[in-house]
This record gives sequence, structure tokens and C-alpha cells, in this order.
Amino acid sequence: MDSLVVSHIFRQLFATPSKNCLCVSSHAALRASLIPQQRRSYALRRNQNDAQGGSNWQQRIDAFPKDMSRQLREYPKVTSFDLRNRLHRPKRVKMLARDFIEDSLYNPNYGYFSKHATIFNPGEPFDFPTIKDDAEFNRRVSLSYTEYEDKLDEEDPDETRQLWHTPTELFRPYYGEAIARYLITNYRLTLFPYHDLIIYEMGAGNGTLMQNVLDYIRDTDPEVYQRTRFRIIEISSSLAKLQLRNLRKSPTSSEHLDHVEIINKSIFDWSDYIHSPCFFLALEVFDNFAHDSLRYNPISEEPLQGNVLIDEDGEFFEYYEKILDPVAARYLRIREAASRSPFTTPVSDSRLLRRLKLALPFAPNLTRPEWIPTRMMQFFDILRDYFPAHRLIVADFDILEQTTPGINAPIVQTRYRRRNVPVTTPYVHQGYFDIFFPTDFRMMEDIYRAITGKLTRVLSHKDFLERWAHVEDTQTKSGENPMLSWYKNARVMTTV
Repeated sequence: MDSLVVSHIFRQLFATPSKNCLCVSSHAALRASLIPQQRRSYALRRNQNDAQGGSNWQQRIDAFPKDMSRQLREYPKVTSFDLRNRLHRPKRVKMLARDFIEDSLYNPNYGYFSKHATIFNPGEPFDFPTIKDDAEFNRRVSLSYTEYEDKLDEEDPDETRQLWHTPTELFRPYYGEAIARYLITNYRLTLFPYHDLIIYEMGAGNGTLMQNVLDYIRDTDPEVYQRTRFRIIEISSSLAKLQLRNLRKSPTSSEHLDHVEIINKSIFDWSDYIHSPCFFLALEVFDNFAHDSLRYNPISEEPLQGNVLIDEDGEFFEYYEKILDPVAARYLRIREAASRSPFTTPVSDSRLLRRLKLALPFAPNLTRPEWIPTRMMQFFDILRDYFPAHRLIVADFDILEQTTPGINAPIVQTRYRRRNVPVTTPYVHQGYFDIFFPTDFRMMEDIYRAITGKLTRVLSHKDFLERWAHVEDTQTKSGENPMLSWYKNARVMTTV
């Protein structure tokens, strides 16, 4: 979307106050996000042992920031955990980039998933054999979106509703049935009859996958169904209530209640040791795991860790520290030791080329950012420590377009008046913007193996579905198959 259109949308967004409208929290961050091809330099905060002390704010950017040296000294450094019980977005604090993202997405009182995200439900499943081709399916999805949001607006009009879809909803029940076939087959081959079929799902959305999986197991393998336990781990209280409500009101799923447990907590707060073998589903979850931002000194190749300072007006200021926190430092050590093939960083190119770029007028003083999935690493720690007999099934996007600048950088976007509005920085009004990252499956596989000691298999989304789905169920009259073609940028990793 061109910058003039984006500017107009944001002017309207912030000029029309209502109970559902965004508040102005960071004019500077939003102005910066709308400037194409912006050239920036970044504040370098010296550590306390630095002989010069203080902070060096190098103001080589289009919109010159204030000198924040005093605020850097005085503001407390907080974490997303510290902010959990806050009712309002914080001011006069500083935090790591990953804590800002975690707080923006998951804070119980103003986070994106806690308060603003709505998952599209098309109503009746699509009847694919009656659909002409992929183009007609696109039109039907678009029409269903409009009808669904019209109904929501009749009850509660909202110009900033954050609405999105998942393959589980678009291709139900067939997508869930493919997952169920995978689970039944692997359970019967390796665990039956000595163990129950225990399934954990993290980030279950509307609870549709749970219902589709249980429906299929009940209808096709009653013996396994009697031994099935499905447990959802859901960080969002509103989504946990919605999952239970949807389960109770479904005429075909009421009997599932004895097989289901919905646990309303963050997986990162997990403390129960699960000794039994289990399957752990994480479908389109890793993309919303918080990441750390690193930039490198182009000459010394030293990594610096990204932080954000929020001033008394709620404006955001990005700065970098030379001392990495233990979590980011550990990720870099594991990546260096575990990677089975070369990986790219902002300093992987020629040092001579970097020196030449640095000599140019107004050249940035640090490299472009690299986003590292530190929260993903901590999730693998949870699996190793509390679910030692787990088998993981991960599905997510390995390539994304329209990302913010950098390596492994996220898409940051909001919806306004039913249109997606992408921006070029994650430091925007907390809770109203989805922040989601691509997943480097090659590196994820190496990190997972190093932490858990388990072996894995990675398939394209299409290959996985061709193995486990009845693909004829989603084939159109033309022979095109939207379930196979819509998610070409996704992959699936399973524990073997």
C-alpha cells in the first residue's frame, strides 16, 4: 500500500476517537513507519563499565529523535512478566524488543490476542466439488468475510476489528481430519494399547481443530476415541471461554466434553511434569513467538541487542546495548554449535563492502536488524523439561512478504475499516497490531534437535496434506485444490 494511502488511513484512525479507535501513543514511531526507504542510525547505549559512560545518540535519521540520555539513566527496565497485571500501556519504562512484542501480543488487559483478535468462521463448510475453480473459491471466501463481519458489526460496530483466518477454518473439517489421521496412525503404531492418546494443542483459536479431530476419531476409531484426551493450552482468557462455549453449543460435539480440558495459562508458565507420551500441536503459533532484535557493528561484527524506551508521552525510541542478555547470548551459542549448514547474518557479506558502505554520507552506524527466535528456544526448553515423551507437530510460514526491514523480520499490520494496513516497525500502539515472523525451518529443526535430543522430519504443507488428507474432498470442478495451493509458503515439522 502506498505511503499516501497509509498516511490518510492513520490520520483518520487517530482523528476519530471512539471506544474502539486507536489512541495516539507514538506519533514518532508511526511517522517513521510511513517513510519509505528510510535511512537510520541507532542509539548505542554504553555499558556501565565503559570509560566514557553515558549514551551516544547518533542522530543520522530523517526524523531526528530527542536526546534520551536522561531517560535511559532514570527509567526502570521491565519485562513482559512485570507488565502482566497492568491495566494500561506502560510509559516511562524501557524493555527488550522481545518483551515489547510479548506484551503487545499477549498482555491480558490490552494485548492483541487477549482483546482485539477475531478469528474468521465461515459458518457452513465450503462445498468444494460445487466450486468452479480457485478463483471462485477466492470470491466465496471474500463474500463470507463480508457477511461474517457484517453480522459482527450489527452487534458491535468496530472499525479496528482484527480479523484473520486459518487453514483449519477455511478447510474444515478436512484439514483437522488430516491431522487426526496422522495422530491415529502414529498412536496405533507406537503407543496403543499401552498408553492413552494424549493431545496438547497450543493456541487453539476458536477450538475448531479440536472439534474436527475428536469428531473424526469418534466416527472412525471408537476404541481410540475412548482413550483420547485433548488438552488445550490457551493464554487468552477470552479465547479459552470461546473454545468452551463453541464446544458446548455444538450439537455433535457435546459428548467431547469428557475428553477435553482447556487450560487457561501461558505455556511459559507451565510447571507440571507430564511423564506420559503425548502429541503436541503448534499450528501457526511460532509466527507469533516474541523475537529479539540484533544489529551488528559493521566493522567489529559485534552483536548489539535491541531495546525500546517508552517516554512519558508514550512515544517509542529504539536503542541498542552491547551486552547481550543471557537468553539472546544462549541462542547464539546454540545456533553456532547446532547448525548443520551455513546461516546468514547481517555481517555475512564482505567486510570490505561494509567498510565502503560505512564511508558513504549518512550511512547507518549499525547493520540492518536480525530477528532471532529466542521465545521459540524457550518453548523447546519447556518441552524438554516438562514433556519429555512428547511428539511435536509444527505448521507455520517459512516465507512472508511485506515484512519490516531485516533478516527474519516480521510483518507488522493492523486492520482499519476492513483493510490491512502494514507498517515498517514493530514499535507501534500495543495490542492493535499483529506482529508475526517467518519460521526458518532448517534452523528451527537444528535448535529443536540440540535442545530436546529428538529427531525430526520437515515437509512442505502440500506434501504433508497429500500424505494425510483425502485431497479429493477439497478439489474443485477444474481440478484445482485450494487446500494444497493456498499455503505454499508453509511447512510442517514433526518429531519422528
